[in-house]
Amino acid sequence: MKAFEVVSQPINPQAYADLVLRPEAGAVTLFTGHVREWTKGVRTLYLAYEAYVPMAEKKLEQIGQEIEEQWPGAKAAIAHRIGELQISDIAVVIAVSSPHRKAAYEANEYAIERIKEIVPIWKKEIWEDGEEWIGDQKKKPEGEKL
Repeated sequence: MKAFEVVSQPINPQAYADLVLRPEAGAVTLFTGHVREWTKGVRTLYLAYEAYVPMAEKKLEQIGQEIEEQWPGAKAAIAHRIGELQISDIAVVIAVSSPHRKAAYEANEYAIERIKEIVPIWKKEIWEDGEEWIGDQKKKPEGEKL
């Protein structure tokens, strides 16, 4: 297991939290992104993720380095799953530890936004009546705030 990786098997969030837990950490935040069933009133059956794994893992590691630079004392671990994911499956996990909770929360949110911006992972939504590759991961469904 690596601190920054793309995997094809179910993700165990606790394993990534354990990677960042250290005696000097007063907080560990753990974010899990799941496959949701409904988007804009359309029922999703499942999602399919693809990635250029070597580049994706390099970009995940870059995000970890950015977090350590912006929040001194913080340490991150990130995993993203590829392949076919069913409703409620975990697609991504981000674990961040830091001496204080505010930095851990901020760095964790920063990580998910950076994943959407720079990591070459592509998502295909499969519905009851069609499917579509979703290009802009930062674009939110109508009514959702950025």
